[in-house]
Amino acid sequence: MRFSDAFLEDIRQRLPISQVVGEYVQWDKRKSQAARGDYWACCPFHGEKTPSFHADDRRGRYHCFGCGVSGDHFRFLTEHGGLNFPEAVKKLAGEAGIALPARDEKEEKRDAQRASMHDVLEIATQYFEAALANNIGARARGYLNGRGVLPLIQTRFRIGFAPDSRNGLKEHLAANGINAAQMAAAGLVVHGDDIAVPYDRFRNRVMFPIADYRGKIIAFGGRALDPNARAKYLNSPETELFHKRQTLYNLQGAQKAARGKKPLIVVEGYLDVIAAVTAGFEGAVAPLGTALSEEHVKLLWRVSEIPVLCFDGDEAGQRAMARTCEIVLSMLEPGKSVNIATLPDDKDPDDLIREQGAEAFSELITNGRPLVETIWALETKEGVPNTPEGKAALEMRLADRVKTIGNSSINRHYFDAFKQKLQVFFAPSRQHQNWQSRGGNAQGSRPYKGGAFKGRDFKGGAFKGVGSGHLNISENLRNSRLLKNSKGAEISPREAVIVNALVNHPSLVEEQFERLAGVEFYSSAAKKIVTALIDMVTSDPNLDAGEIKTALVEAGFGDDIVRMERFLARQGIWQSGAETELADAKTGLNHALALHYKSVDLNKELKAAELALGHEPSEESFERLRDIQNQITSVDGTEALIEGFGLLSGRATPSF
Repeated sequence: MRFSDAFLEDIRQRLPISQVVGEYVQWDKRKSQAARGDYWACCPFHGEKTPSFHADDRRGRYHCFGCGVSGDHFRFLTEHGGLNFPEAVKKLAGEAGIALPARDEKEEKRDAQRASMHDVLEIATQYFEAALANNIGARARGYLNGRGVLPLIQTRFRIGFAPDSRNGLKEHLAANGINAAQMAAAGLVVHGDDIAVPYDRFRNRVMFPIADYRGKIIAFGGRALDPNARAKYLNSPETELFHKRQTLYNLQGAQKAARGKKPLIVVEGYLDVIAAVTAGFEGAVAPLGTALSEEHVKLLWRVSEIPVLCFDGDEAGQRAMARTCEIVLSMLEPGKSVNIATLPDDKDPDDLIREQGAEAFSELITNGRPLVETIWALETKEGVPNTPEGKAALEMRLADRVKTIGNSSINRHYFDAFKQKLQVFFAPSRQHQNWQSRGGNAQGSRPYKGGAFKGRDFKGGAFKGVGSGHLNISENLRNSRLLKNSKGAEISPREAVIVNALVNHPSLVEEQFERLAGVEFYSSAAKKIVTALIDMVTSDPNLDAGEIKTALVEAGFGDDIVRMERFLARQGIWQSGAETELADAKTGLNHALALHYKSVDLNKELKAAELALGHEPSEESFERLRDIQNQITSVDGTEALIEGFGLLSGRATPSF
């Protein structure tokens, strides 16, 4: 059962922490100052003779200066009193004289189903691990040893073996109280209307458990030992927990590595990840049987601003690289990009590390090319065009690439980079240059001045003529503020609502993780705070709102949080406050996220329309710009729906 932060805070306010802890320790009378709510005792978590355990009634916190433990009322009872969290809440609510809130049966049922699925997958993981260690797993162990996956690494990644049996796992799960519906929901059995008796999905395969960002098992990948198997690799089907386009193998380990300033490296498969991690590259991850998606890229950027993407050197690998470059190019943000590393022909990371050592792989990663260089290399891989038509085609291809970049600033810099490269690429020979320096011209040759890039400069999201006069547009279009540079706006109400709701209700961070991973904030403060929140909740899902806020203040976000809270208070927006019930906070958050996503999409359309206007100026293009601008204004005006939401919950309209 979930409890709102307001309910938990009410308990903390009614019960001094010294009263809760005092049931388990003897306060030192000489060192404690009861009048100030300041108490000292010998730490109950470790043996000591001098009191170093401190409880502060004013802050509602305890801390031991000897062993470092700290927490609030509820954490003390769970870590020392032996209670689980709901039991601790129930006990303290009774002591405080507060009735427990009414149960949300739908939410409880959903949580129970997800928890149950995690339990099923954990039992299956243990079954596969036991099978690998048993005599029946001898061949699988031999395969792993042959690939350099030693027992210690097998244990680290919880690798297992699925016996060649149609019913082995199914019977084991049934013996542990798991019914057929639960097995099917977890993707562990093959079932359907045309299948009389469901059977094990994974058979005679080396099993790689797939974990989420918290380390909980959500799916499996199986590598066939039978060379005649239909599929060499087989993944779990999509389930409530597992979505291939939003999951990366070894994500939790890569997050920890990235916090230690180690590179985030994307490779192709399980064994590539394991080989890289074994060689010291703990930031290695891999997609799961699918090409990198937009969701994957956003997930990567949450961990590292410039991950390194490794691709095979063969034709298939280069095609995959080209597709990925197209995806990333359209998503670029200031400071966020990718580096591209191309493996030697017929080598994957596992092969390279085993044959040439970790140093060779390290050199490959270090020498990864920036995206702009990779795009250039893709377009010029056939060499210098030797005809005017070929040169014009190259110019147009690069111009088309630039058009896909939604961010106007990055668009401008890519335009300049390609223009400079073209100038060098199409430069006349030394002989021609000597002729030109003397006023001559060999065979009519001239210095490169651009084709698709001819005499144009990028300003304010639209190209304007340079040297050849202004573009031929109407006065109405020329004077439009849509063609002028726009200044960064202050934080919007919806961004403040999103941040404040997550700070005051950290359980929503875990619940909304996938959506938050894709949010593009306009405010740098909002972006940094949400990133910090995700890191905190990922590291410790049990952190409460008070601990979250304290950590954010210590990280330097205190002024930003206070400014957002005051801003929302002035606007009468209450859904994200600490006293708000979780259900209302969740509704307010969903509303704000929906508005924000719509606003971001519209602004991307606006940038694209500005680029189109720059390349092909017309009144029609201008009308398209104005239509998008009106839609943005409409969405921004919808902020009032957040404010008015209180009326639906029986709240009075805020007074002036």
